[in-house]
Amino acid sequence: MKKYNIICPIRKANPYRRMMKATHEHRTMPNLLNREFRQGVPGKVLLTDITYLFYGKNQKAYLSTIIDGTSGQALAYHVLDRLTMDLATDTLLKLKKNRTFKKAKDAFIHSDQGVHYTHPAFQKLVKKMGYHQSMSRRGNCWDNAPQESFFGHLKDEASIKECSTLDEVKKEMKRYMTYYNHYRYQWNRNKMTPVQYRDHLMKAA
Repeated sequence: MKKYNIICPIRKANPYRRMMKATHEHRTMPNLLNREFRQGVPGKVLLTDITYLFYGKNQKAYLSTIIDGTSGQALAYHVLDRLTMDLATDTLLKLKKNRTFKKAKDAFIHSDQGVHYTHPAFQKLVKKMGYHQSMSRRGNCWDNAPQESFFGHLKDEASIKECSTLDEVKKEMKRYMTYYNHYRYQWNRNKMTPVQYRDHLMKAA
């Protein structure tokens, strides 16, 4: 090695791997939902996911949402310019602050197997809030299809690309969530808005 001037590099330990070990291992959960998105009871099946929002000059924001699988109502959302754990946990905290939301018996939160949802901090908060946790099978977007559909409608209908700052993106998301919940009628929910359909089911119960 001296003769040919060869140097053997020493690989440094990955700090993120160390952090994962220090906070216990990430865990996946069984698929409790099994694609039974509508169970006739608002507040029982809650679907969550994270997507990206491109705006301005190739700027990117991240949107986390929780929607009701039965009524379709957007119950909580959070927008950040970073893909941190706060994106998922703060969405849960916003759900907790939603005074119009009523949790049903045996309610659970369903997601994919992303790092945010397998993280001990997220799972601990889900349990503390009294929910069960469910996850899609690996790489199977159909297991959370209504959530994917919601993101598709949002990106088609919201004026995200016209925004030039993160604050403008947040204002547009607030406007869209109000529109979606209260004014966007849906054929597959008796031609009602998500809030109307939620109230309709609660009266019939």
